[in-house]
Amino acid sequence: MKVRDHFLMKAWYVAALSSEVNATDLFHRKILGKSVMIYRLADGTAVAMHDRCPHRFAPLSQGRRIGDEVACPYHALRFNAGGKCTHNPHGTGHIPKAAQVDTFAIAERYGFLWIWMDEAEADLSLLPDYSPLDDGPDTGVGYTYMNLPVNYELIIDNVMDLSHIDHVHGEIITTRGKLSPQVPKVAETDRTVSARWEWSQKPAMMIFAPFLPKPEEEARQYFDITWSAPANIQLTVAATQEAEGFDNDINQYDLHTCTPADEFETHYFFATRRNHVEDDAEYNAQKIAGMHAAFEDEDGPLVQAVQAEMGDADFFSLNPVLMSNDVAPVKVRKLLARMIEDETSPSGGLAEAAE
Repeated sequence: MKVRDHFLMKAWYVAALSSEVNATDLFHRKILGKSVMIYRLADGTAVAMHDRCPHRFAPLSQGRRIGDEVACPYHALRFNAGGKCTHNPHGTGHIPKAAQVDTFAIAERYGFLWIWMDEAEADLSLLPDYSPLDDGPDTGVGYTYMNLPVNYELIIDNVMDLSHIDHVHGEIITTRGKLSPQVPKVAETDRTVSARWEWSQKPAMMIFAPFLPKPEEEARQYFDITWSAPANIQLTVAATQEAEGFDNDINQYDLHTCTPADEFETHYFFATRRNHVEDDAEYNAQKIAGMHAAFEDEDGPLVQAVQAEMGDADFFSLNPVLMSNDVAPVKVRKLLARMIEDETSPSGGLAEAAE
């Protein structure tokens, strides 16, 4: 059985960081197997359309801006933000009815440009709320992007199973062996899977210890993590030295979100907001550099090695040995599969079998 070559369509995916799409350039990105062009109108609004001219299929992103319109690089057909051809410089200038480019809804939220790739009308109620990323100074939040030659579900597995951090990562986020024995508390809704770990360690993770009242002493910590369809993982990690509760903790609120370019290439976006050292832009840059180092040097090579071993096989077809740390990622895989099956075959498939 091969890995799924179709994706959840009635959902919002991150197309780009807001900062990636500037006021003048035409931006290209492959999303769910389709070439997409994104650009900003004069008023700053982002628009997205199929990056392919309907005439000879040239990438429109290689064309040029003419005000809020885009001219094809091959034969200069011009298209407006709604994908409609407005100018044909050839012959009588007649514009065929078929000279229309598919467009996609874009929503700009939380430092990202989110795209709706389905033909059905976009449903903003399905865009999760990550407004805590907006709550605070710009110097207290960081964003980054990485591209990986793997299926996106392997990245989701990696982030949903945090028991790996003591075995893969270095001193900066080690739990000193405290996390692996923990079995997280897991909860599930019709579109989400959540997991929570709580533990104590001495000293706290080094990302927090220097900011606690007694840096060398024991601290209580937690991970709170929620996957939301199709590929968003919100992760909060915190530490406190108070006797109970986490009302005055030191924490960071992270968002990991994956957008498939295709079955074996993934756009991986990351944002992090902290409640400490909020006004230090240099520290902000260090946090993002640390994220890159952790994933590119530690998680990334392992995930790519897993992909190489799996090839194009479906995860469950390989009969993986499952352990307590797999509860959350396996629930995510099964729920996502069920949602995709419901979307492609509403009257049967996995949804029917689950009953």
